[in-house]
Amino acid sequence: MAIRTEPIDKHVRGRLDGTVVVETRDPLLVWQDGFPPVYGFAPDEVADGTLRPATGSSYDGGFFFGPHLPVAEWYDVAVGDRVVPCGAWRFADLPDRVVLTWEPHRLDWTEEDEPVGLHPRDPHKRVETLHSSRHVEIAIGGVPVATSSHPVLLLETDLPTRYYLRREDVRLDLLVPTHARSACPYKGEADHYWTFPGPPEVVNVAWSYSSPLPAVSAIASRIAFYNELVDLRVDGVLLERPDSPFSRPEQRPGGR
Repeated sequence: MAIRTEPIDKHVRGRLDGTVVVETRDPLLVWQDGFPPVYGFAPDEVADGTLRPATGSSYDGGFFFGPHLPVAEWYDVAVGDRVVPCGAWRFADLPDRVVLTWEPHRLDWTEEDEPVGLHPRDPHKRVETLHSSRHVEIAIGGVPVATSSHPVLLLETDLPTRYYLRREDVRLDLLVPTHARSACPYKGEADHYWTFPGPPEVVNVAWSYSSPLPAVSAIASRIAFYNELVDLRVDGVLLERPDSPFSRPEQRPGGR
């Protein structure tokens, strides 16, 4: 796995319990193959006293948010009594930069004055929505769960096209709402998820954004399904299930 970097012109701040622990107007984007970017900060961009020698030697949070390359040095991030264990690190291949976790409920991040969650926005990624009249049919385990001729297509770089359907076109009586939530730097917070109870059970197979970010407002309150987990027909053609990061259970809320 290789590392790639690129400077970007943004005012970036990371906060722990409201205290700024890192701030820069000259951040460095860092890519690990197959994962969204993180920021690499110069040591003098990190507030004095907020990084301490780590009490551990591995990231204990979600797989998505830890390092995916060899680490040369670990740090705990601390403000007062609040400590994020192994919340920062230096990559062995980028020892002059410090990376801090973007896992929700650990640090809070802004790009300029806008909150951003999960990871920095990738300048090479594009997200767009298109109203369509394609005929979409979705089945799980042979059971039809949605049919629509009024989808909104969401196209996102490096991910399969998602088909967002009107609620009345989805058999919600066949799905069970869950308490799962997720966030996306490009779309906002997915605040509704549904499980297909089976058999076989498919956990959090569908989701919806009540108030998506303005750039994708067309998907508001519509429901999408993981193409990776369902049988999806578009205009009568059964699509091959894609291989994407969301094919892996650990990348999905409550996935297994």
